Amino acid sequence: MIVPDSPGPRPHSDRRAAVRALGALLVAGLLAGCGSTVAGHPTAARQTAITRRIGVPLADLLPGPDRFPARYAAVVLSPEQARRAAADLAGVPPGAQADPAECVPPQRGFDTDRTAVVVGTDDGARATLTVELSRAEEPLARLREQLRGCELVRVQHGPVANAVVTQLDPPPSVDADDALALHRTVSGPVSGPGLTQSMHTELAQIGDVRINATYLSFDGRAPDGAALAGVFGAAVDNVRKS
Repeated sequence: MIVPDSPGPRPHSDRRAAVRALGALLVAGLLAGCGSTVAGHPTAARQTAITRRIGVPLADLLPGPDRFPARYAAVVLSPEQARRAAADLAGVPPGAQADPAECVPPQRGFDTDRTAVVVGTDDGARATLTVELSRAEEPLARLREQLRGCELVRVQHGPVANAVVTQLDPPPSVDADDALALHRTVSGPVSGPGLTQSMHTELAQIGDVRINATYLSFDGRAPDGAALAGVFGAAVDNVRKS
């Protein structure tokens, strides 16, 4: 006996099957994308342009001496003292030659509207805590890009030759437009003798104000992390609330 062929699926059943197949492919693609591994760590959105100006005088935004631990005698610097302190933190004195040349810090003003600096000194530990507020012409991302190409800078200032080594650290967690951290050493020629200056720095930017807090020592000791975080956080809070 001949068995007749089974009737084929109805047209609307064909359409439903095609839609289900297409949906399965789309879901599979989305799951594959979500399951892929991306190198690195999640980061907050970074400032790409300066869109507002903080109108409060910078000196009014510095953390007061009471925000420094008692062992740090804190004073606000004059513009000329601030200029010298900024050069110390960068490791490149004004007029020095640097290799690579693009690692020379940009020129900027040190009048009271452009820069304000307070320094706390711990004589017993031969260490300082410096908070510098400055008006920034560019977002902090530009500095981050520059530092990635300036890990080792050879600096010649008259007869003095130094090596400036900078390493980016994980950024501090603060409420700011952008933030970064770094460890920097300034010493004599690589593998040569000389006094080494060691710095741990936390930076943030809110609007056009850049906040730089640095612990500096001369013996390579671990930084006073609690004191550094305290004055840095106080400065960030002052700027954010202004």
